[in-house]
Amino acid sequence: MDIQSRLNGRSLTVSLIGELDHHAAASVREKMDSAIKQNDAANEVVVDMSRVSMMDSSGLGVIIGRYKLIAPQKKRMSIVGANRSVDRVLRMSGIYTLLNG
Repeated sequence: MDIQSRLNGRSLTVSLIGELDHHAAASVREKMDSAIKQNDAANEVVVDMSRVSMMDSSGLGVIIGRYKLIAPQKKRMSIVGANRSVDRVLRMSGIYTLLNG
């Protein structure tokens, strides 16, 4: 899995590319944490999942963990571009309620 990040104003977009599964989870976690720390001025993290082909529960754990990392700092997170199968996993988990709540 590849990760690209870019800061636009106070919004950090993290683009995930590939399969977000148990094989990639640790690496994705480290890279997202690094991007978040390097762009500490950002008050929002947008996770672009438009190029994620598959996600399992380990991937879901990575996303929820990053949310828990930034939430105490009053930062927001949103997910964009999830395909049908990834969106289904996200909806079943209830994560959209957490991010929008």
